Amino acid sequence: MDRPDKLLKWDLNWANVAPVATLHVLFPYAVYLAFTSAMWSTLLFAWFTYCISLVGQTAGVHRLWSHRAYKAKQPLQILLLALSTITFQGSVIHWARDHRLHHKYSDTDADPHNAKRGFFYSHIGWALMKKPTEVVSQGRLISMKDLQSQPLLYFQNKYYIPLALLFCFGFPSIVPLLWGEKFWTAFFVASVLRLVLSQHATFSINSAAHIWGMKPYDKDILPTECLALSMVMCGEGFHNFHHAFPWDYRAGEFGGYSLNFSWYFIDLMAKIGWAYDLKAVSDGDIEKRVNRSGDGSHPVWNVKDHDLDAIYTQSTKKFTPLRARGV
Repeated sequence: MDRPDKLLKWDLNWANVAPVATLHVLFPYAVYLAFTSAMWSTLLFAWFTYCISLVGQTAGVHRLWSHRAYKAKQPLQILLLALSTITFQGSVIHWARDHRLHHKYSDTDADPHNAKRGFFYSHIGWALMKKPTEVVSQGRLISMKDLQSQPLLYFQNKYYIPLALLFCFGFPSIVPLLWGEKFWTAFFVASVLRLVLSQHATFSINSAAHIWGMKPYDKDILPTECLALSMVMCGEGFHNFHHAFPWDYRAGEFGGYSLNFSWYFIDLMAKIGWAYDLKAVSDGDIEKRVNRSGDGSHPVWNVKDHDLDAIYTQSTKKFTPLRARGV
């Protein structure tokens, strides 16, 4: 893989290196406490917090605000804003700007986490370094007026650090005290352990989902269908689909609700009237894209019958495409 010298220059951002390094130094002790001291209720709470925080990130920061794949009424916006703050991944405005830049210049020098610079860089290295010149210059041209004009997002962006400390560390560390857990254990298990795991799960979309997997919708881009990641990222692992159709609120065609909890969450919010104007690509448009640019691995379109068994064996046998589900 061609990597110019300028891409190998490490210009560390110590403001990010310090907290990331601290969390990873504390992580082994958090694992130790999870196996030796934590109550079952604390472990379940940590898992629950992990899940709801990622729903805030995937259904909120990603699909709602970054891609505007649907619209949300204020109660849902407040809920998603609070949940996403638990992930400690930056304000909605900053995260969405980088993500829009990622889609516009995917896997080029202007991509904040360019996968062509290697696994480590695209996974976490980009967060430890100062942004390359191309990322900074092109980032300034990304329009964020739609988000900057929203009072809720402006408030979160202005007071992000105190809000993140409260939601990411305060809330998860205090709640387990209600059932008698020790504060020290609650802090390490429900905050540190949960945070490191959720961040690496998210980072894997930038790294693993740009390296391993099939490309049934567009064979000419790096993003892939990485089913395993959808299990830990509430449906974000169908990355080849997402880059082919970034405006689709489902962010994937296969797996249904079982591997795409954020899709289920948005549909549930739509049923109670909190989410509306859900955007979704039609089966006809999916079929056209598969036939035009897919790699031939799609289990429904552009695949010969005798190839189906082999493809289903590659982790898709138990999943039903949207058309067969009547979705």
